[in-house]
Amino acid sequence: MTDQIQFYGDSISGNCYKLQMACSELGLEYVWHEMDILAGDTQTPRFLALNPNGKVPVMTLADGRVLPESNAILSYLADGSALAGTDRYAKASVLQWLFFEQYSHEPFIATSRFIMKYLNNPPARRADLEAKKPGGYKALAVMEQQLGAQDYIANNEYSIADIALYAYTHVAHEGGFCLDDYPFIRKWLQRIEERPRYIAMRS
Repeated sequence: MTDQIQFYGDSISGNCYKLQMACSELGLEYVWHEMDILAGDTQTPRFLALNPNGKVPVMTLADGRVLPESNAILSYLADGSALAGTDRYAKASVLQWLFFEQYSHEPFIATSRFIMKYLNNPPARRADLEAKKPGGYKALAVMEQQLGAQDYIANNEYSIADIALYAYTHVAHEGGFCLDDYPFIRKWLQRIEERPRYIAMRS
Protein backbone atom coordinates (compact mmCIF):
# COMPACT_ATOMS: atom_id res chain seq x y z
CA MET A 1 0.00 0.00 0.00
CA THR A 2 1.34 3.44 -0.95
CA ASP A 3 1.34 6.29 1.54
CA GLN A 4 0.65 8.75 -1.27
CA ILE A 5 -2.70 10.12 -2.31
CA GLN A 6 -4.15 8.12 -5.17
CA PHE A 7 -6.51 9.38 -7.84
CA TYR A 8 -8.74 7.49 -10.25
CA GLY A 9 -9.46 9.73 -13.19
CA ASP A 10 -9.60 10.49 -16.89
CA SER A 11 -6.87 12.98 -17.77
CA ILE A 12 -8.87 14.72 -20.52
CA SER A 13 -11.80 15.28 -18.17
CA GLY A 14 -11.82 18.79 -16.79
CA ASN A 15 -13.06 17.54 -13.43
CA CYS A 16 -10.03 15.26 -13.18
CA TYR A 17 -7.58 17.80 -14.60
CA LYS A 18 -8.51 20.15 -11.74
CA LEU A 19 -6.79 17.79 -9.32
CA GLN A 20 -3.61 17.60 -11.38
CA MET A 21 -3.51 21.42 -11.49
CA ALA A 22 -4.02 21.73 -7.75
CA CYS A 23 -1.39 19.14 -6.89
CA SER A 24 1.14 20.85 -9.16
CA GLU A 25 0.43 24.24 -7.59
CA LEU A 26 0.72 22.78 -4.08
CA GLY A 27 3.73 20.57 -4.83
CA LEU A 28 1.88 17.39 -3.83
CA GLU A 29 2.92 13.96 -5.05
CA TYR A 30 0.29 11.40 -5.99
CA VAL A 31 -0.39 8.17 -7.84
CA TRP A 32 -2.68 8.43 -10.87
CA HIS A 33 -4.85 5.58 -12.13
CA GLU A 34 -6.05 6.38 -15.64
CA MET A 35 -9.65 5.38 -16.32
CA ASP A 36 -11.39 4.92 -19.67
CA ILE A 37 -14.95 5.98 -18.98
CA LEU A 38 -16.21 5.04 -22.44
CA ALA A 39 -14.80 1.53 -22.01
CA GLY A 40 -16.76 1.08 -18.79
CA ASP A 41 -13.87 1.36 -16.33
CA THR A 42 -16.05 3.30 -13.89
CA GLN A 43 -18.82 0.70 -13.93
CA THR A 44 -16.82 -2.29 -12.72
CA PRO A 45 -17.60 -3.80 -9.30
CA ARG A 46 -14.16 -2.74 -8.06
CA PHE A 47 -14.66 0.90 -9.00
CA LEU A 48 -18.27 1.01 -7.84
CA ALA A 49 -17.05 -0.16 -4.43
CA LEU A 50 -15.07 3.10 -4.31
CA ASN A 51 -17.79 5.32 -5.74
CA PRO A 52 -21.30 3.88 -6.16
CA ASN A 53 -22.10 6.87 -8.36
CA GLY A 54 -19.77 5.42 -10.99
CA LYS A 55 -17.98 8.67 -11.81
CA VAL A 56 -14.46 10.06 -11.73
CA PRO A 57 -12.52 11.56 -10.13
CA VAL A 58 -12.10 9.62 -6.91
CA MET A 59 -9.36 10.12 -4.33
CA THR A 60 -8.19 7.42 -1.94
CA LEU A 61 -6.03 8.02 1.12
CA ALA A 62 -3.44 5.75 2.70
CA ASP A 63 -5.80 4.92 5.57
CA GLY A 64 -8.45 3.66 3.15
CA ARG A 65 -10.78 6.65 3.21
CA VAL A 66 -12.33 7.56 -0.14
CA LEU A 67 -13.53 10.91 -1.45
CA PRO A 68 -15.33 11.46 -4.78
CA GLU A 69 -16.49 14.72 -6.41
CA SER A 70 -13.87 17.01 -7.92
CA ASN A 71 -14.57 20.16 -5.93
CA ALA A 72 -14.75 18.28 -2.63
CA ILE A 73 -11.34 16.81 -3.45
CA LEU A 74 -10.02 20.27 -4.37
CA SER A 75 -11.18 21.54 -0.98
CA TYR A 76 -9.42 18.68 0.79
CA LEU A 77 -6.17 19.22 -1.10
CA ALA A 78 -6.13 22.98 -0.56
CA ASP A 79 -7.19 22.98 3.09
CA GLY A 80 -4.83 25.12 5.15
CA SER A 81 -3.30 26.81 2.10
CA ALA A 82 -4.00 30.15 0.43
CA LEU A 83 -5.71 28.27 -2.40
CA ALA A 84 -8.66 27.63 -0.08
CA GLY A 85 -8.97 31.25 1.11
CA THR A 86 -7.16 33.01 3.91
CA ASP A 87 -10.01 33.94 6.25
CA ARG A 88 -13.58 32.93 6.96
CA TYR A 89 -15.16 35.18 4.32
CA ALA A 90 -12.51 34.37 1.72
CA LYS A 91 -13.08 30.66 2.20
CA ALA A 92 -16.82 31.11 1.77
CA SER A 93 -16.20 33.15 -1.38
CA VAL A 94 -14.10 30.35 -2.82
CA LEU A 95 -16.90 27.90 -2.03
CA GLN A 96 -19.40 30.23 -3.69
CA TRP A 97 -17.54 29.94 -6.98
CA LEU A 98 -17.04 26.19 -6.60
CA PHE A 99 -20.82 25.84 -6.31
CA PHE A 100 -21.28 28.19 -9.28
CA GLU A 101 -18.92 26.04 -11.34
CA GLN A 102 -20.86 22.86 -10.65
CA TYR A 103 -24.37 24.30 -10.90
CA SER A 104 -24.17 27.12 -13.47
CA HIS A 105 -21.07 26.38 -15.57
CA GLU A 106 -20.30 22.66 -15.77
CA PRO A 107 -23.84 21.51 -16.74
CA PHE A 108 -23.64 23.57 -19.93
CA ILE A 109 -20.00 23.96 -20.97
CA ALA A 110 -18.59 20.65 -19.74
CA THR A 111 -21.52 18.56 -20.91
CA SER A 112 -21.41 20.19 -24.35
CA ARG A 113 -17.73 19.27 -24.57
CA PHE A 114 -18.57 15.69 -23.59
CA ILE A 115 -21.08 15.43 -26.43
CA MET A 116 -18.65 16.85 -28.98
CA LYS A 117 -15.30 15.43 -27.82
CA TYR A 118 -16.23 12.11 -26.24
CA LEU A 119 -19.31 11.20 -28.26
CA ASN A 120 -18.06 12.71 -31.56
CA ASN A 121 -20.96 15.15 -31.86
CA PRO A 122 -23.71 12.74 -32.97
CA PRO A 123 -26.57 14.31 -34.98
CA ALA A 124 -29.06 13.02 -32.43
CA ARG A 125 -27.53 15.33 -29.79
CA ARG A 126 -27.47 18.56 -31.84
CA ALA A 127 -30.66 19.84 -30.23
CA ASP A 128 -29.15 19.17 -26.79
CA LEU A 129 -26.10 21.23 -27.71
CA GLU A 130 -28.18 24.16 -28.86
CA ALA A 131 -30.26 24.03 -25.70
CA LYS A 132 -27.09 24.34 -23.60
CA LYS A 133 -25.81 27.47 -25.35
CA PRO A 134 -27.82 30.10 -23.38
CA GLY A 135 -26.85 28.66 -20.00
CA GLY A 136 -23.20 28.36 -20.97
CA TYR A 137 -22.95 31.89 -22.28
CA LYS A 138 -24.74 33.20 -19.20
CA ALA A 139 -22.09 31.55 -17.01
CA LEU A 140 -19.33 33.06 -19.14
CA ALA A 141 -20.94 36.49 -18.86
CA VAL A 142 -20.97 36.21 -15.06
CA MET A 143 -17.28 35.28 -15.10
CA GLU A 144 -16.48 38.10 -17.52
CA GLN A 145 -18.09 40.64 -15.22
CA GLN A 146 -16.19 39.32 -12.20
CA LEU A 147 -12.86 39.25 -14.04
CA GLY A 148 -13.40 42.75 -15.37
CA ALA A 149 -13.07 43.97 -11.79
CA GLN A 150 -10.25 41.73 -10.52
CA ASP A 151 -7.52 39.40 -11.74
CA TYR A 152 -8.83 36.23 -10.10
CA ILE A 153 -12.30 34.86 -9.50
CA ALA A 154 -12.55 34.88 -5.70
CA ASN A 155 -11.06 37.54 -3.42
CA ASN A 156 -8.71 38.63 -6.25
CA GLU A 157 -6.36 35.84 -5.15
CA TYR A 158 -5.52 32.70 -7.10
CA SER A 159 -7.47 29.82 -5.57
CA ILE A 160 -9.16 26.52 -6.25
CA ALA A 161 -12.08 28.59 -7.56
CA ASP A 162 -9.85 29.61 -10.48
CA ILE A 163 -8.65 26.04 -10.94
CA ALA A 164 -12.21 24.69 -10.97
CA LEU A 165 -13.42 27.21 -13.52
CA TYR A 166 -10.28 27.15 -15.66
CA ALA A 167 -10.52 23.41 -16.25
CA TYR A 168 -13.50 23.56 -18.60
CA THR A 169 -13.37 27.23 -19.63
CA HIS A 170 -10.01 26.88 -21.36
CA VAL A 171 -11.45 24.11 -23.54
CA ALA A 172 -14.89 25.70 -23.96
CA HIS A 173 -14.31 25.79 -27.73
CA GLU A 174 -14.33 21.98 -27.70
CA GLY A 175 -17.96 22.24 -26.64
CA GLY A 176 -18.86 24.84 -29.24
CA PHE A 177 -18.45 27.98 -27.11
CA CYS A 178 -16.53 30.94 -28.54
CA LEU A 179 -14.58 33.19 -26.15
CA ASP A 180 -13.95 36.02 -28.63
CA ASP A 181 -16.38 38.32 -26.84
CA TYR A 182 -14.87 37.68 -23.40
CA PRO A 183 -11.54 39.56 -23.27
CA PHE A 184 -11.25 39.47 -19.47
CA ILE A 185 -11.72 35.70 -19.45
CA ARG A 186 -9.05 35.32 -22.12
CA LYS A 187 -6.61 37.45 -20.12
CA TRP A 188 -7.42 35.38 -17.02
CA LEU A 189 -6.71 32.15 -18.91
CA GLN A 190 -3.35 33.54 -19.98
CA ARG A 191 -2.60 34.70 -16.45
CA ILE A 192 -3.15 31.19 -15.12
CA GLU A 193 -1.08 29.61 -17.91
CA GLU A 194 1.84 31.88 -17.01
CA ARG A 195 1.96 30.67 -13.41
CA PRO A 196 5.26 28.88 -12.63
CA ARG A 197 3.62 25.62 -11.59
CA TYR A 198 0.95 25.55 -14.29
CA ILE A 199 0.55 22.23 -16.10
CA ALA A 200 -1.38 21.73 -19.32
CA MET A 201 -4.19 19.24 -19.72
CA ARG A 202 -2.95 15.93 -21.07
CA SER A 203 -4.09 15.19 -24.60
